[in-house]
Amino acid sequence: MTDGPERPTDRETAASDTASDTDTASDTAAHTASDTDTGASRPVVSVKRSVAVAGAMFLMAMSAAGPGFISQTGTFTAKYGPSFAAAIVASVVIDLAIQLNVWRVVGLSGMRAQDLANRVLPYSGHVLAFLVVVGGLVFGIGNISAAGLGLHDAVGLDIRLGAVLSAILAIVIFNYRALEGTVDRAVIVLGVLKIVLIAVVAVVTDPPIGEAALRTVAPVGLDLLPVLTLIGGTVGGYITYAGAHRLIESGTTGPENLRTISRGSANGILVTGVLRILLFLGILGAVAAGAQLSKADPAGSAFAFALGPVGLHLFGVVLWTAGMTSTIGASFTSATFLRTLSPVVDRRFSLTISAFITLCTVAFLLLGQAPSALLVFAGAFNGLILPFGLALILWIAWRRRDLLGGMRQPAWMLLVGLAAFVFTVYAGFESLVAIPSIFR
Repeated sequence: MTDGPERPTDRETAASDTASDTDTASDTAAHTASDTDTGASRPVVSVKRSVAVAGAMFLMAMSAAGPGFISQTGTFTAKYGPSFAAAIVASVVIDLAIQLNVWRVVGLSGMRAQDLANRVLPYSGHVLAFLVVVGGLVFGIGNISAAGLGLHDAVGLDIRLGAVLSAILAIVIFNYRALEGTVDRAVIVLGVLKIVLIAVVAVVTDPPIGEAALRTVAPVGLDLLPVLTLIGGTVGGYITYAGAHRLIESGTTGPENLRTISRGSANGILVTGVLRILLFLGILGAVAAGAQLSKADPAGSAFAFALGPVGLHLFGVVLWTAGMTSTIGASFTSATFLRTLSPVVDRRFSLTISAFITLCTVAFLLLGQAPSALLVFAGAFNGLILPFGLALILWIAWRRRDLLGGMRQPAWMLLVGLAAFVFTVYAGFESLVAIPSIFR
């Protein structure tokens, strides 16, 4: 398969990944057809490629709507009511502007974000990798603890035992080679289950959709804090690159795959947008009906209000799926940032992911709970990572067509990306100001 300007080292890296990814890349190479619209060859639709792209979409979407987002949505919906719809929509629009640029640049180049960064600014890729991995480790502790808590709410398991079992399952998913595309299929199944359960609550609570639509464009009493929090927690850090890096691992790169890359990024944001809106509406319906949400677990109490005692069990399933998909996303993406910077990680990629998950689980077991201060710090940290990485991506899109197979970035895409960058700089500044107060 021809992957545009992909470097030999990247080609060797992709060839050494899981059996499913190798099969996907081989399948793509063997089935290409003429694309009269772009002047480049385009692969024939295949099941393997479709699963790989769908897996990348869901990996990005589910990572962007993890346990932290669920908790934030419950808290802010209880506080701001229908006006919080404006923050939800704003987060989706900004996510779209960022992901369209990231997926296109990473996908066309066939190079991971840290390698691209190093090509335009020496050692900047190393800095980006360090920032992403540090944030991923801290969030990994929160993700695995959320999975344990989810099993506790769902079936009554001890939280620590639930975390260990969830970690073991995540490791098995990454190492089970008997079923092609195991990671992709697991993320898709968990994601669909999560959306269906949240949709049930959104229907049962009968939220005031008309008022929410009105407050989307005319919010009342909405602070900037919710928007900043959602942006940092839903597209910052490793989440920015999760889907695009998964495309590289599957071999879906180069100008010949431009349509697939573009559709994948847009559809991924559509999935996470639907999920965010459904969750917001479900909780809003409970609030509008008079539910007194628990400060400790606002989203869970909304489920309990809507569906009775069984609602809390179903919320446990939602929280578990969120914890699992975010654990998979954080560990996979963090490992891809180390892969081309360390030959050992490249040779032992699955082992590195397993070690990452194990480290997060052991840290949770020793701490006994997700360290709230560290999680807040990681969220603020993500606010700093986002503009740094996005600036490099936009520079490449604007000035380095040689890295993109000669393809030009559409002007409108650069403009919306620039607007998102300006916002993330402001959000990053606010995060930087907030960091010293976190550990007081």
